[in-house]
Amino acid sequence: MFKNNTFKGVFLVAAGASSFGMLATFVKMAYTEGYSTAEVTISQFILGIAGMLIINGFQKAKNKNEIVKASMKNVFQLMLAGTSMGLTSVFYYLAVRYIPVSIAIVLLMQTVWIGLLLEMILEKKIPSTQKIIAAGVVLIGTLLATNIFQNKIQLDWRGLLMGILAACSFTTTMFTANRIGLGISSAQRSLYMLFGGAIIVLIFAIATQNTAFHYEILLKWGIILSLFGTIIPPMLMNAGFPLTGIGLGSIVSALELPVSVLMAYFLLHEKVVLIQWIGIVLIILAIIIMNVNLKKQ
Repeated sequence: MFKNNTFKGVFLVAAGASSFGMLATFVKMAYTEGYSTAEVTISQFILGIAGMLIINGFQKAKNKNEIVKASMKNVFQLMLAGTSMGLTSVFYYLAVRYIPVSIAIVLLMQTVWIGLLLEMILEKKIPSTQKIIAAGVVLIGTLLATNIFQNKIQLDWRGLLMGILAACSFTTTMFTANRIGLGISSAQRSLYMLFGGAIIVLIFAIATQNTAFHYEILLKWGIILSLFGTIIPPMLMNAGFPLTGIGLGSIVSALELPVSVLMAYFLLHEKVVLIQWIGIVLIILAIIIMNVNLKKQ
């Protein structure tokens, strides 16, 4: 039987993953009201940074002598790593503009096999048979989840490309975030990564926003997007993963996939057929395969 702390960790990771899973649907709804990708990303990062500044200030006031201050090296490394977070938001939100949310989230989940490839290149380590099988299951699940064999609607190649680029940048974010600035609080790490991401988002906005910025988005959608995209998920998952462990935490975080598809189904009325659900189940199964210690079992 799991200990109470493990249950607490599962709840925190599940809540964080579910929050992130809702994000794409809110972005799509903002698009239907005429807001641009630049406006969506800018509003999310501005209010996200404001929220994290408040959280950091609260933690500093509460634990004056216990907070380890980030060094300049930590700040630089975290901001550099945060640029991939900004790229993930830009690519993912562009993907959502061109293709259904239920397809975009499946493409984002390609981090499973992209992460293996990155690990193999950078650490010169051959993946285990278990992980290779899991990667294969993900690819099969993706073909089914995107309904590529029966889909009568032509999927926009721009959305597919942006979805894969989002998965690549998201993999980079996860790979670097777990190795940089581990000695400082998760709130500080999140804040400095947001600063790095904001630079990318700002450059993107300057390059693409040809009309006047609609500031009302800050209150209308910015609060929701910053809460579900940049504040709640990292805080909950950073608190939950130490309690669950990486393996169980990764399995629970896969909840992001069905939550995203269900949100799109109920709020956006996107059609999701049986074969797509089978593909989604296969992707979740692959994540379980990759993170379960078979020898220990």
